[in-house]
Amino acid sequence: MALVFIPSQMQALTNGQARVEVEGTNVKQIIENLDKLHSGFINRLLDEGNLKPSISIAVDGDIITMGLIEKVHPNSEVHFLPAISGGN
Repeated sequence: MALVFIPSQMQALTNGQARVEVEGTNVKQIIENLDKLHSGFINRLLDEGNLKPSISIAVDGDIITMGLIEKVHPNSEVHFLPAISGGN
């Protein structure tokens, strides 16, 4: 199973867990299965079935370019990266 790293802003959905193991062969399946385990992730990450523009996803250290169809391997690490705003 892929190891998904949960950003601190979303850890309330996982009862404080910073990492969760999730099955899936692509990013879409990871998000859907993560939402089955911990309800609320689809609403935080997707908008009408598409990745929200304020979210980036890294798989094995690389920002994905294939969107939700990006492949995920059983030993992959997946990071959800919310946009950081602020500053002048």
